[in-house]
Amino acid sequence: MSTPVPISLVVNGEAHDLVVPPRKLLSDVLREDLNLTGTHVGCEHGVCGACTILIDGRPARACLTYAVQLEGHELTTIEAVAEGDTLSPLQQALHEEHGLQCGFCTAGIVMTFEAYLRENPAPSEAEVRDVLSGNLCRCTGYQNIVTAVLKAAEAMRGGRGA
Repeated sequence: MSTPVPISLVVNGEAHDLVVPPRKLLSDVLREDLNLTGTHVGCEHGVCGACTILIDGRPARACLTYAVQLEGHELTTIEAVAEGDTLSPLQQALHEEHGLQCGFCTAGIVMTFEAYLRENPAPSEAEVRDVLSGNLCRCTGYQNIVTAVLKAAEAMRGGRGA
């Protein structure tokens, strides 16, 4: 087994100094060392999207990334999306449109679309479905998620939406 190494991570705006094995996955560091359990681990192969976080504002799979690779990067997890008790427009729309059921996939979907909607504020339904194809959901059938994302996009643009 490799000797643990010291790393400094900035997660949700907070600096963390840790000592971790070189091959410890970011998803495990977030959940076990930082107690940020909103990042879920599903398939452990990067397929399901449940572990999606933002690295420097871009979606990435935490289950495929070693924590030691992230020195000097800004990480954002689902815990930083809402402001206190106020949900983000996307979270609010998912709630209102019943775009979640068991919730296991929800954090990954939220992180994916928080980044996507910043870059693409007026997506088509086809574009939303294409981006959503990187996240697996076993409960909803996806239609309500698509409706919620489109509603959130409208709200974020200043429309009636969420």
